[in-house]
Amino acid sequence: MDYTLLTTRMRDLAIDAGAAIMAVYNSPEFEVKTKGDDSPVTEADEAADALISAGLRSSFPDIALVTEEQAESHGQQVSTFLIVDPLDGTKEFINRRGDFTVNIAYVVDGVPIRGVVYAPAKGRMFYTDADGVSVEETGPLVVGSPGPTAPITVAADPDNAALMVVASKSHRDADTDAYIAKYNVADMTSAGSSLKFCLIATGEADLYPRLGRTMEWDTAAGHAVLAGAGGQVVRFDDHSPLVYGKPGFENPFFIARAPGVDLKTA
Repeated sequence: MDYTLLTTRMRDLAIDAGAAIMAVYNSPEFEVKTKGDDSPVTEADEAADALISAGLRSSFPDIALVTEEQAESHGQQVSTFLIVDPLDGTKEFINRRGDFTVNIAYVVDGVPIRGVVYAPAKGRMFYTDADGVSVEETGPLVVGSPGPTAPITVAADPDNAALMVVASKSHRDADTDAYIAKYNVADMTSAGSSLKFCLIATGEADLYPRLGRTMEWDTAAGHAVLAGAGGQVVRFDDHSPLVYGKPGFENPFFIARAPGVDLKTA
């Protein structure tokens, strides 16, 4: 794999997809449809997916592609692949709350090693560079013209007596709250979509437990960014690493963290 090319293509496709998404987001109204699993989908999801898929297939024709919006891709049995969620946080998008992201990742032998997370409504972009180091790009985000980047890193020594916890805006439940209550929490923040991984990657949060259904396209890019910043994503049940390429690309419950956080059992 040419990681310089991969980084460039993922970044540029995310920006292009973000522009397509924002064109719909800023329109007076848009149609919301329901997929077979009862989750919502909009023309923004579909436009972004078409754009990203075409770009990845053109640049990397020999690598398997899994994408949320193409059900035929979900039956593959692969351990090395590109995986896309063209608009993660569709509920945030529909409610015009801004916490939605474009997600593209590259998984090798079950491990997400490269990824980009772009929040177009917030103007924040996080990705792994050609060396696998996670960065945040600032300044105008322009296709073909990368702006200044700064390496990001998880909190080096989180205070287990005063943790910052991030949780979902749309998917909080009593089980999640009960698990969080096992920790000494200084403060909590809410974020939608894969931005939760990025907040840990930048040191803005320490812990993100997810006790609910997610798919690999929801998490792979954020997982790659967090790992490139020194963080970890582990299974909730046994604290082993979360791996990818599972049947149906469905995740178990998991915990994302800065490594210094002392994990509690269920």
